[in-house]
Amino acid sequence: MAEDKYYATGKRKTTVARVWLRPGEGTIEVNKRAFDNYFPKETLRTTILQPFELTKTVGQFDVYVNVKGGGISGQAGAVRHGISKALLSYNAKFRDVLKKAGFITRDPRIKERKKYGQRGARARFQYSKR
Repeated sequence: MAEDKYYATGKRKTTVARVWLRPGEGTIEVNKRAFDNYFPKETLRTTILQPFELTKTVGQFDVYVNVKGGGISGQAGAVRHGISKALLSYNAKFRDVLKKAGFITRDPRIKERKKYGQRGARARFQYSKR
């Protein structure tokens, strides 16, 4: 019998995280590096582990993540989104809990593009009355 694997793609801002869940003892590997090494801040690590705590599956899966783009915070959000979606493919009954917490919905906030003829996205050149 083939080993069970659950795959999902998580996104946030300009970051894309490819997440694989495999039944195991709870090790997390991000871009072939240790989880604690890749995400040094405790707040980012707790953000990523929230779906497991919510579904009471802490330590049941080995997580392999390939993440690209954006900054460290966007990457943490993308990994959380990917883990949540992968948990849904493992057990669809988790949907209500994860949906209520807002983990399934992709965070749509991205940087607004700069408009032509202006200094920035919203910034305008100074108006001169005279």
